[in-house]
Parts: sequence; C-alpha cells; structure tokens
Amino acid sequence: MKDVKVLGMGCANCKRTAQLIESVANEAGVTIALSKVEDLPEIMRWGVLSTPGVVVDGKLVHAGGVPSRELIQGWLTST
Repeated sequence: MKDVKVLGMGCANCKRTAQLIESVANEAGVTIALSKVEDLPEIMRWGVLSTPGVVVDGKLVHAGGVPSRELIQGWLTST
C-alpha cells in the first residue's frame, strides 16, 4: 500500500490532483491511503511553495500544477 498525501489549500488543482491519483491507482490496481493536507504550516514543513504538492511514502515527489497520469503511474508502481 502506498501512502499518498496531496498538499494544498483545497484549490481546483489540488482537488483535480487527488481525483487523478485515485483514478490512476484504481486503473493500476494499486492500493493507496490518500489524504489531503490543507494545514498551511504542515504544507510549508514540506517546503512546498506552489501547490498542489504530492508526497508518496514520505517523499515529496511533486509541487506546483496538476501532475500527468504518467508521472502518477510512475510514483504508484515504483517500489
């Protein structure tokens, strides 16, 4: 199971990113624990200045803009 966090204040891009991650995970048959982090101090602790940010298994993998399906698939299928 992958632990995935979407960091952002609830903007349209943050919501779209979370939906896209869920969709790609379902298509790939990957089980994820998806959470949304909207607390600004917590987002800043990750060093994210441009949202949405994405953290997979404790590692910041993306910040700023909606990631592509291909990027997400890579994060979810890597070991």
